Amino acid sequence: MSAHNKEEKPVTEPAIDNAAKTPAGKGRPTPKRRDQEAANRRPLVPDNKGATKEEKQRRKAARSKAREGMLRGDERYLAARDRGPMRRFLRDAVDTRWNIGEVLLPMMLMILAASLINIANLQVLTFTLAWGLIIVGLADAIMLWRRTKARATEIFGEEPGKGSASYVVLRAFQMRVSRVPRPVVKRGDELRRH
Repeated sequence: MSAHNKEEKPVTEPAIDNAAKTPAGKGRPTPKRRDQEAANRRPLVPDNKGATKEEKQRRKAARSKAREGMLRGDERYLAARDRGPMRRFLRDAVDTRWNIGEVLLPMMLMILAASLINIANLQVLTFTLAWGLIIVGLADAIMLWRRTKARATEIFGEEPGKGSASYVVLRAFQMRVSRVPRPVVKRGDELRRH
């Protein structure tokens, strides 16, 4: 046969089933829900029974050191709300003076004890005294904040940030011995920038 007589047929690929190309599945069975949840379950509190005594002592010493540093006012150990020269100035502004708010709690306990006495006039007097102390304490705290804000603006060149008013007022209402960080200035000391 000659080359001309031979008809060339186009070469076609055999039809391939698409389903045969795709694997039948992911190759493993789907895990049961209870097995998957059990694998993900972890204790809320880690088990420290395996920790050595030395490790526990080291952690205890680190916590103690951090607490002491915080009470002293060391910037490395203070909470974020207590850090910075402005916050230290605000704390010192409260600590350099007597505040009516700091004697309010002991006075309220005495007023509460006096109110238990069943004499009508005494009870009226104690509740009047209690409300009077609260009003005077709030007025004192507001005046303290205004003076402190003006002085801080004068010294730092900017007004204290958001939340500073509540920071000063709440510190003024705490008894001096329970303030954290502890006061580092004495009453009557001159207020200055650190």
